[in-house]
Amino acid sequence: MLSAYLPLLRTPGAPRFVAGSALARLGSAMFGVAVVAMVSARRESYGLAGGVSAAGLVVLAITAAVVGRLIDRRGQRRIALPLVGWTVLWGSTLVALSVVEAPAWTLFVAYALAAIVANTGTMSRARWSHLLTDRPDRLHTAMSFEQVIDELSFVFGPVLAVVLSTQVFPEAGFVAAGLCYVVGMVVFLGARSTEPPVDRDAQPDTTLALRRPGIVLLGLVMFMTGTIFGSNEVVTIAVAEHLGRKDLAGPVLALFALGSAGAGLVYGARTVRLSLPTALVAGTLGMVVLEAPVLLAGDFVSLSLVMLVAGVATAPTLITSMNLAQRLVPAGQVNEALSVVITGLIVGVAAGSAAGGRVAEAYTPQAGYWVAVVAGALAVVLAVLGRRTLRTP
Repeated sequence: MLSAYLPLLRTPGAPRFVAGSALARLGSAMFGVAVVAMVSARRESYGLAGGVSAAGLVVLAITAAVVGRLIDRRGQRRIALPLVGWTVLWGSTLVALSVVEAPAWTLFVAYALAAIVANTGTMSRARWSHLLTDRPDRLHTAMSFEQVIDELSFVFGPVLAVVLSTQVFPEAGFVAAGLCYVVGMVVFLGARSTEPPVDRDAQPDTTLALRRPGIVLLGLVMFMTGTIFGSNEVVTIAVAEHLGRKDLAGPVLALFALGSAGAGLVYGARTVRLSLPTALVAGTLGMVVLEAPVLLAGDFVSLSLVMLVAGVATAPTLITSMNLAQRLVPAGQVNEALSVVITGLIVGVAAGSAAGGRVAEAYTPQAGYWVAVVAGALAVVLAVLGRRTLRTP
């Protein structure tokens, strides 16, 4: 199976940008948890910590498509490198404000500004799209490989952030996240030979990616997928606390990510004979069918098994969505389109966290999983209704 991925790493210049991208994404996966751990430890308030984290998430969602559009028009290095410096500036400011226990509002401002970043995942996928433009079979494998990197980042990143913040000093997790992100981005952007070229002579396309047929639909499907992720995170913590072992929530959620990563590896190594719109329907259907048994999981053993299996359908759905997003727009809008899709996922995570927590508090912790199941069902409906729109040349 792994032999299917070796040709990717033999692509000239690929090992360097893959290594940089993986390190940068590890840092990105650490930021949210690191901020919560840092602020809650210094201020003894999970409410404030969650608010600061949410502020950064909102700014990231709002600016992602704009930054993606600038990258498409000006080039990855030209836009992303200054933003790395911007992140260093405001990230360092946030750490200093935390240490001196500055007024709470300053934390919101600093983290919100630090969240204006170039998304490494979308830029990395755009590079594969450029390098493998005439090899759609190999591009499918590359998108699967990218998804596996994302999943593994979210398996190890949050754990590393929590360990550093709790065992070293409150800001240690955030500092480590920043170092991983900055070093990774510098290595990634230094791989100049694989950067997609910008056609300086081409007439700028003023049509927003959002207005391309199918992009909004994909964003909505990703919103529902993100809702599954967000609600699973919060509800699993609530269920674990209800069962008397809140410390086991992290390992249970890691199994969900591992299930997704494993499925991504298998999916990428195989030739998919379904059309992309049909594959999206199959993926979303798999998400709701495999997620539904979690409503009946009443102990840690069954919950762990169900979450491991539930993660299996998420990677194929995400991979298919990324492939579709790239094919629905001209080559000069790939970063922007991917950013729109990723934004839907990010906003979905936030919405799922809020909805799952509210249901878990209003009824029972286990009832909170209904949010994920309903979101999966809505994703199926969207995928089915949008099959005609998602057909690509």
